[in-house]
Amino acid sequence: MSAALSVEGLVKTYPGTRKTPAVEAVRGVSFEVAPGEFFGLLGPNGAGKSTTLGCITTLVRPTAGRVAVDGIDVVRRPREAKRRIAVVPQTRNLDRDVTVREVLTFHAAYFGLPRAERESRADRLLAEMQLTEKAAAKPLSLSGGLQQRLLIARALMHDPKVLLLDEPTIGLDPQARRMLWETLRRLHEGGLTLIMTTHYMEEADRLCQRLAIIDHGKILQLDTPAALKKALPGGRILDLWVRSAAPVGPRLEALPGVLRLEKVTTEGRDDSFERLRLFVDPKDGLLDRVLQAVQAGEADLQHVSLTQPSLEDVYIHLTGKELRE
Repeated sequence: MSAALSVEGLVKTYPGTRKTPAVEAVRGVSFEVAPGEFFGLLGPNGAGKSTTLGCITTLVRPTAGRVAVDGIDVVRRPREAKRRIAVVPQTRNLDRDVTVREVLTFHAAYFGLPRAERESRADRLLAEMQLTEKAAAKPLSLSGGLQQRLLIARALMHDPKVLLLDEPTIGLDPQARRMLWETLRRLHEGGLTLIMTTHYMEEADRLCQRLAIIDHGKILQLDTPAALKKALPGGRILDLWVRSAAPVGPRLEALPGVLRLEKVTTEGRDDSFERLRLFVDPKDGLLDRVLQAVQAGEADLQHVSLTQPSLEDVYIHLTGKELRE
C-alpha cells in the first residue's frame, strides 16, 4: 500500500535581504503517513510546522526535496495533488457575505461537483458537524468552535483523501476544543487520513497515532506517543525548583534511583530559581533522600512534583527547554 503522504528531504529557505539574513524554515524534513493514519507535527510556533504544511498544500514552493500526496508530486502536478487534499487553515478564512450552507456549496462548485451532489453533500456534512440549524446563518455569527467545524465541513466537500489541519484548536475554549477532538476522532474512525500541526501536548497525545516532534526546522524524534514517553530513562519524572548559592545538581545525581538529571531552560519566570528535571526509578525513600540532599546544600525549594512521563517531558528531554508558545 502506497503512502498517503511522502515527504523526502524537504528544505525551505526564505531568501534574505540587505538587512536580514536568509531564514531556513525547514531543514531536511522526511516522513511518511500511511492511509487512514492520524499523524501529528508537534512543536512550538516558528518550528517549521506551518511551512511544512504549506509545501504539502502547494502554497509554498520547496527549496529542495520532494512531497507526494497519494503518489502525486505536488510540485510537478499541483492541480491533481490539490484534488486529493483539503486544508483547515490556522486563520478562519470564512466569507462573511454568504450563508453557512453556501460556504459548502460554493466550495464544491469550485471543484466541479454537480449541483445535486453539492446539495446532498452539504446536507450530510451540516448534519455530521451539527450545523443544520445554522445553515441559513452567516459564518461570522457562529461561535469559534462552530466556525472551526464549518471549516472542516468545507474542507470535506470535495471528498479528499488527506485532511490537513494547521493548529485546529488554537483560540478555542476548553469545551469547544474537546468537542472538536471528538469530531476529528469520528473522521479518523471513518478511515480519513489526518495530518495535524499543534503545540498542545495533550491534543497530540490524545489524537495522534504517531508524532514528529519538530523544532528549528528539523524533526527531533518520530514515533507513537506511548513509545516516545517509554523511551525516557526511568519510570518517573521528579521536577524541582531550587535556589542555592552552590549547585545542588551534583548531590542529586549521585543519589540511588536518579538515572539522569537535566537542567530546564525557562522563559518569563523567576531566574533566581533553577529548574531541575530528574529521571528516576522511584525506589523506597527516594523522595526523602532528594529532600535531604537539597537541605544539605542549603537550597530553597520552591516546587517539587513526581509524575509519569509526558510528551512535555519528551520535548524537554530533546531540547532542554519548555515548549514555547
